[in-house]
Amino acid sequence: MFCPKCGKAIKDDAKFCKYCGTQVSKNNQSVNVNSDTSSDSKSNNNTKILAVAIVVAAIVLVALVFAALSLTSDNSGDDAKAVEANNESSVVVTSSSSQSSSASAEKSWVSVGSFSGSGSGSQTISVPSGEIRIDISAFPIKNYATNHLYLTGSNGESAGVDWGSTSAVASRSDSVSFTSSSTTTFTIDYYETESWSVEVYRYQ
Repeated sequence: MFCPKCGKAIKDDAKFCKYCGTQVSKNNQSVNVNSDTSSDSKSNNNTKILAVAIVVAAIVLVALVFAALSLTSDNSGDDAKAVEANNESSVVVTSSSSQSSSASAEKSWVSVGSFSGSGSGSQTISVPSGEIRIDISAFPIKNYATNHLYLTGSNGESAGVDWGSTSAVASRSDSVSFTSSSTTTFTIDYYETESWSVEVYRYQ
């Protein structure tokens, strides 16, 4: 058998260990019991260590999961803010474009009068108030020294085309622009024309 204290082999009928002096009150059965108790103690210790290791691993795992969830939440918040900022920018740009388009569509040159004729003569026309542009053009019958188309307004504005005796027989044009707060009267005077036209536009 073995000494229960130092573990050295001793005689089966020995009452004391000859190595350490420990009293051996029982024989092999006692030693074997002590040996089994020691083994159980070691097993219990191993079980406790394993349980502690499992608990620590579980705590670390939970901490990692919480950290991952926290990072995901922060990133989602940043992405949402970025999307919101982009949407706001998009809305602003669209609104600006719409306003610009509306502004450009609000005003344009609109025809408010058209007059034409041929030969020689004169006539009076009324031009409304506002920002006005008048375009005139004419084509002479021949290259006389007195071929002309003249436009004269009561507000002092005028436009005209004419040809001399050596001028080429070709169409000519002129234009006048002004702003008036009231209706203006214009006289159209034309001589030896094959055709002429007067177009009145208002910016509105």
